Amino acid sequence: MAFYTKTAFGPDCSLGYLARRIHQIGQGLIEPVFAAEGMSATQWSALMSMLAGRSSTCADLARDLSHDKGATTRLVDAMEQRGWVTRSRANDDRRVLNLEITPDGEAAAIRCRDRIITYWNVLLTDWDRAEIEKLIELMQKLRTTLDDAMTEGLRP
Repeated sequence: MAFYTKTAFGPDCSLGYLARRIHQIGQGLIEPVFAAEGMSATQWSALMSMLAGRSSTCADLARDLSHDKGATTRLVDAMEQRGWVTRSRANDDRRVLNLEITPDGEAAAIRCRDRIITYWNVLLTDWDRAEIEKLIELMQKLRTTLDDAMTEGLRP
């Protein structure tokens, strides 16, 4: 049975709209955390991707951030200039650029992470633990559904 209908569909129940608005509002609220470190939200996301072991090459990082190669190159250039990452060519394939987060990059990312954790805890003061855990579970399930749709080439 289909959930959405032509008469029961709008911004207040659209998963796409809600996800975008939540992301936009959230980014706006936490942007000062990144500005205090002299970094952008995208740079922080890249550093955290590397810290989490999700990105050890430029190609991995591009996939994880949903960036094209050019945007990823510019992003890595800026982070390398700041001393947050280093890159080197792979010995077995010169086309592959390996990335490594530097101690300065790790420290900056962790300082931001810690401030963001504090801020999210303030924002979620009126939520109970079960609500937060359920929301995270549902968002993870939706992410998996969307990842699977991309893998399977499921397009409108």
